[in-house]
Amino acid sequence: MHIPIGNKVEKMFSGIANKYDFLNHILSFGLDYYWRHRLAKKVQSLAPSTLMDLATGSGDVAFKLSDTLNKTCSITATDFCHPMLDQAKIKQNKSEYYENISFEYADAMNLEFDDNTFDIVTIAFGVRNFENREKGLREILRVLKPKGSLFILEFSQPNSWFRPFYFLYLKYILPSIAGLVSKDKNAYQYLAGTIESFPSKELLKSQLFKAGYSEVDAYGMTFSTVAIHKATKQ
Repeated sequence: MHIPIGNKVEKMFSGIANKYDFLNHILSFGLDYYWRHRLAKKVQSLAPSTLMDLATGSGDVAFKLSDTLNKTCSITATDFCHPMLDQAKIKQNKSEYYENISFEYADAMNLEFDDNTFDIVTIAFGVRNFENREKGLREILRVLKPKGSLFILEFSQPNSWFRPFYFLYLKYILPSIAGLVSKDKNAYQYLAGTIESFPSKELLKSQLFKAGYSEVDAYGMTFSTVAIHKATKQ
């Protein structure tokens, strides 16, 4: 029996939810803090009033955005994995500074929001897990307001000289470390595979144009192992 990719991904993230933050920090050597900071600064320059953080996971991007943006900005942080949302809500309840964030269940393939709802949509390390990338990108386009922007923070294809070292780390070292901590080596082997097969900056730009976005820019970070794409709705 065929099990939809989305169901497999949801089950995988449910299994590692309580170790997810710790593993992110360890496996990225702490660079995930810097990547989120860069994303938040780019969003800050547009001063949004309404924002959705899609595939929010345990909420770290939503919290960083709340810290960076005016507190009058309403942040809707969504994910399709309930255990990840539970982790985010636990963190939110420990602080009095994040009342402008609402954590909600949502599936990127079928967003239950009206057309033209958000000034900004952000998604960090979630696009590569879309069951249908073009469909997900079009759904985001639909809920963006005219002139609104999508910001994608995602792994990319590294600079050519760095590629052999990077893929050695992805294939062998990362799953082994993650397996020791999370007891689920298979989950991180899957994630490493999605990173290795994800498009380059230029190819993702072309996919965003094909999905209907009018302006697309890409910014590489850390030898282009990670990139921020900004795509604008007409």
